[in-house]
Amino acid sequence: MQNTRIKIQSNLSMYIHIPFCDHKCIYCDFYSIINHQNIDDFLTAVIEEIKFYRKKYGDMKISTIFFGGGTPSLLEPKHIERIINSVFKYYTLDENVEITLETNPGTVDLNKLKNFKNIGINRLSIGVQSFNNDDLKFLTRIHDRATAIDTIENSSRAGFSNVNIDLIFSLPHQLKKVWEDNLELAISLPVTHISAYSLILERGTILNKMVLDKKVKLKSEDVDASHYDFTIDYLTGNGFEQYEVSNFCKPGFECKHNLLYWNHEEYIGIGPSAHSFINKNRWWNYSSLKMYLNAIQNKNNAIRGKELLSDEQLLEEYVMLSLRSKGLDLTDLELLYGKVWLIKNNEYINLLIKDG
Repeated sequence: MQNTRIKIQSNLSMYIHIPFCDHKCIYCDFYSIINHQNIDDFLTAVIEEIKFYRKKYGDMKISTIFFGGGTPSLLEPKHIERIINSVFKYYTLDENVEITLETNPGTVDLNKLKNFKNIGINRLSIGVQSFNNDDLKFLTRIHDRATAIDTIENSSRAGFSNVNIDLIFSLPHQLKKVWEDNLELAISLPVTHISAYSLILERGTILNKMVLDKKVKLKSEDVDASHYDFTIDYLTGNGFEQYEVSNFCKPGFECKHNLLYWNHEEYIGIGPSAHSFINKNRWWNYSSLKMYLNAIQNKNNAIRGKELLSDEQLLEEYVMLSLRSKGLDLTDLELLYGKVWLIKNNEYINLLIKDG
């Protein structure tokens, strides 16, 4: 296969993993810990890792910064500010840089949200998951319906005009009416982006064990598909555009950070369990905070493993990510990877188009 992989864009995104949480929700498989004693050591290590990649790759233009977790909003604004200042110090930032902070209801009040805004956060992603208290109890969330609504409204009062909320459908005992009520309430609030996910099992989670032990039974695929179809129709019928399988936004409010992933652009991952992808190379950090801190102290990075992607792997990822979002641009595909794949799959692609 011919491939020099000409880059169409040169944007670089940075993901920063904050592992601290109040407790572990039953469905979550992201790395998180409930011990908050190492925050200062963690911040020092994160800044050292940011410096390491500056030395390794030189100055790079950062288009987006995404604080994920865990629960980044558990940290104080001054903690997040230390990290942002280090990125500003060592890299060139796009003048319209998007800086997202994942935020959980119950961890912020109006004053804290104002302080996050003042240090440069310009996008919030709020982990609501549901506005139904029974759903929230099942998911073992720390907040209730009223707290979720209050957090969203306070975000607007604090000056945030770019706010996402996460919602989960197809919970085991969730009636369709409850899901419809969730969406109806969501669009009535000052929200510009909705990430709507079907509940899925992840290995190693408490929920997975509950299902294996037959304590919980998930919805059927048909019911799940019905809820998903309703979600698409309802949100697109109420001013939201679907630009990725699970993501809906008001015009102009796509998540720039996630768009870079779906466009197969390059990114640097900072913090325990974070992944990076630059120049055909993918690598990932230690998940354990203790191992992460030790690795940064000893070698200024926390790389646990890495791989060099083949041209075939890059092509497969490019196609998969494109089909997850706005579709496959055949001109870009040919520019990046040549004509061989298109010619080989032309008959099948035309069959899919014919079948709608």
